[in-house]
Amino acid sequence: MENPDYHEVSPKKEGELTKAVEQEVAKIPSGIFLIASLGAMAASLGLKLAKQNQTALFVGQWASPFLLLGIYNKIVKTQGSERGDDKE
Repeated sequence: MENPDYHEVSPKKEGELTKAVEQEVAKIPSGIFLIASLGAMAASLGLKLAKQNQTALFVGQWASPFLLLGIYNKIVKTQGSERGDDKE
């Protein structure tokens, strides 16, 4: 038996807060997240060279969340909560 698409089984409406967040996030250019990630990596390298090892590790860990926010941004721009609302 095939698994039906989740949206067909459970057409759940997104909350107003989710829609508001998605509208604001979609306004941010996707390149900003890549630049922020590269900036965190560069800052981490600079801190490591300055022998600030603990701070370098802390700042270096920001790169992944920035990239994940960039992925979220792309998903919101291409699909978002508005995707299935036209069919009703």
